[in-house]
Amino acid sequence: MRSVNRWSKVAALLAALLLTGCGMNPNQAPIAAEKTDPPGTDAQKPAVIASAEPENNSAEPAVDSVEPTVDSAEPTVDSAEPENNSAEPVNMEERTMIYAYVNESMLAICPTENASAEAFIALLKTGDVTVKMHDYGSFEKVGPLGADLVRSDEQITTEPGDVILYQGNQITIYYGVNSWHFTRLGKVQGLSQAELRAILGDGDVSVTFSLSETPSDP
Repeated sequence: MRSVNRWSKVAALLAALLLTGCGMNPNQAPIAAEKTDPPGTDAQKPAVIASAEPENNSAEPAVDSVEPTVDSAEPTVDSAEPENNSAEPVNMEERTMIYAYVNESMLAICPTENASAEAFIALLKTGDVTVKMHDYGSFEKVGPLGADLVRSDEQITTEPGDVILYQGNQITIYYGVNSWHFTRLGKVQGLSQAELRAILGDGDVSVTFSLSETPSDP
């Protein structure tokens, strides 16, 4: 009887060992085997999706808040008053007159503005000049001046009253018309052709040229 019970215990022990595995504590819970992925399976976890929010491209474009430079300076204004061109011309000295004394009459001669007339006036400033004159061509009285003056010759058609320098050393008073190449010295003022012809008379005559309105003593 005891043998039967002994074998019953041995059988029960063997059965327990078969069920729990070799060396395993029957009261210990079985250790779970580590899970492995079957061959050929990608064990990597899926890529983590970035949770960062996408860049905000809706931001307003940068605005240059710097205000444009404004040249506030007022344009330069030339405050200087313009030159006054309305000023009256300067009064010139009265032109020097030449006087010719003939037969107790005086001829007032307005000189021409040229170098020859200036030279004649310069000569008269040294003293009166008396010229013996004669008729020529029935249109002039002419005589030697006794000096050579600078010439300003040009082609001229004379009129009664013209005072002419001929060849630089002869002086002529015209009472008629003639055309020639010579220099005008001046013009007798205020006399008609007939009056001038009457004063000069016929034949030779002495004429004294002066810068004085008063005749010199003979």
